[in-house]
Amino acid sequence: MRSLLFSLLLLLAGPAAAEEVVLGLSKDKVAITATFEGSDILVFGAVKREVPIPSGDPLEVLVTVSGPNVPVTIRRKDRVAGIWVNTDSLEIDGAPSFYAVATSGPLEEVLSPGEDLRYQISIPRVIRSAGALHGLKDTATFADALIRIRSNNNAYQLREGRVAVDEQTLFRTSVRLPSNLTEGEYKTRIFLTRGGKVVSRYETEIAVRKVGMERWLYTLSRENPLWYGLMSLAIAIFAGWAASAAFQVLQRR
Repeated sequence: MRSLLFSLLLLLAGPAAAEEVVLGLSKDKVAITATFEGSDILVFGAVKREVPIPSGDPLEVLVTVSGPNVPVTIRRKDRVAGIWVNTDSLEIDGAPSFYAVATSGPLEEVLSPGEDLRYQISIPRVIRSAGALHGLKDTATFADALIRIRSNNNAYQLREGRVAVDEQTLFRTSVRLPSNLTEGEYKTRIFLTRGGKVVSRYETEIAVRKVGMERWLYTLSRENPLWYGLMSLAIAIFAGWAASAAFQVLQRR
């Protein structure tokens, strides 16, 4: 009776994953300071197996790093009477402030469209699923514009073929975080695929925080905006006076 119950529990739990991710990060915390110029995150790991390596399609690895979602308004400018003016706009409730995808091969070969739709991995899929799109019918045009602008600023990255996979067991890649990071939790996902199908996945987070003077100023601006404004005004007045005094001293010489 006990063995029968144990077998039933195993059936209800389902089969164990044949391949699982064991992950490592070079750092799980990033400190933003006045001299912060960006940071490289090394993502590495291994594939844990209870059975031999499956035959057939080789193992592929995808790594994504996603920053906090923030609202975005995208505006389109047209020339009206010889003047460039905003004619249409689109609001996205939330789009990642940073998003990077690194793959072990061409994206269309390591991930099927159906799996991309299910797990929201590619940059276009993430943008279109991040928040509701309001205002216009041609939303794809505005989403593509957002992707293009942020890709040019290195905020959105597609790094095909940049994940090294050794013996279908060990993998590694690096992701460059730019200097203009948004504070928050950066979700890191690792997907193992075979034949374009996801066979295993793993998630963790990288904490990005302001520290030191930057943290104090950020907290002051949020919790005491009046004092923050007065302090900023006083600093501006003092800086102007100091520059004027220094200029007068130089003139006298």
